[in-house]
Amino acid sequence: MDLVLKGRGVRITARVRASAEHKLAKIGRVDPRVTRLEVEVTRETNPRITESHRVEVACSTARHVFRASAGGSDVDSALDKVIDRLESQLASYRSKLRRRRQPPAL
Repeated sequence: MDLVLKGRGVRITARVRASAEHKLAKIGRVDPRVTRLEVEVTRETNPRITESHRVEVACSTARHVFRASAGGSDVDSALDKVIDRLESQLASYRSKLRRRRQPPAL
């Protein structure tokens, strides 16, 4: 699984990279067919915005691309929210595939 980290208005440090790799490894366990994860971290400098860090993730499989975004007061909290959203998308998609493979109930 390829992991691409991009930063807009924020520097991607080794701590942020390690945290993202550790937390996004869970996505690979939920769906092993994930080939690429693109993570974009944005920081808003507007003081009126309480969720100053925004994380957007694009999760690529062979046929589909799943996208999620979330905001938080820091990168870790925003990343946790994004991972929850991606997991729910992947779980619902996999259950949809399982339902298609099952024979119809009589």
